[in-house]
Amino acid sequence: MADDPPLLLLLHGMGATGEVWLPWAPLLERDWAGRWLAPDLAGHGWTPGLSGYTFQGLAGRVAEGLDARDRLVVLGHSLGGVVALALAARTAGLPVAAVVGLGIKVAWSAAELDKARELADRPVTWFATRDEAARRYLRVAGLTGLLAPDHPVVDAGLRREDGRWRLAMDPAAFAVGAPDLPALLAATDVPVLLARGEHDPMVTDAQLEKLGVPVVTLPGLGHNAHVEDPSAVLALVEPYR
Repeated sequence: MADDPPLLLLLHGMGATGEVWLPWAPLLERDWAGRWLAPDLAGHGWTPGLSGYTFQGLAGRVAEGLDARDRLVVLGHSLGGVVALALAARTAGLPVAAVVGLGIKVAWSAAELDKARELADRPVTWFATRDEAARRYLRVAGLTGLLAPDHPVVDAGLRREDGRWRLAMDPAAFAVGAPDLPALLAATDVPVLLARGEHDPMVTDAQLEKLGVPVVTLPGLGHNAHVEDPSAVLALVEPYR
């Protein structure tokens, strides 16, 4: 219903899982009046992969798990931020009230796209121990130094089969490509805020400011600002509750 608090939809970045938001639970219990949901994107965690990865396809898989009656505020990190914008498209027909995109990479070089396609074409890598797999997961998700290999959040990103370990992520997801941010922004009518950590090497203030929507820089934080300082990132959605 229109008077109910919105559902806060939290979307993780490439290589991570919805569990990356689990440490937010006490904060959300205290500071977010409505419900919240942190799904795994397709090909990540426990969500099956896609036959071909596009931002619209990833958004469509998320939409399958939503109640069309819920008013949504969507906070997405990196890849999840692009998926958030796809969910907010006029053609998607979802009741999205606002989007906050954190750490979205705007500019992609040919070499970066070639590397992503190479990663997508690689076979699954198997590891003899959980610790080896966990360390690879943390590197792929950009969480090295932020979470320990034995942190409970890491478990959702790993699978054990026949005594060996692998990442839960479908490597083919790397082939999703570069987002067309101007087109995604032109396709939505809802308020959009783009944010980055001050020390995020993947996107600059200047790149975001060229997109013509409000931009916030979070002092002292990096690419995974939502892991480094949950309170600072949650404050970004406060105006849209």
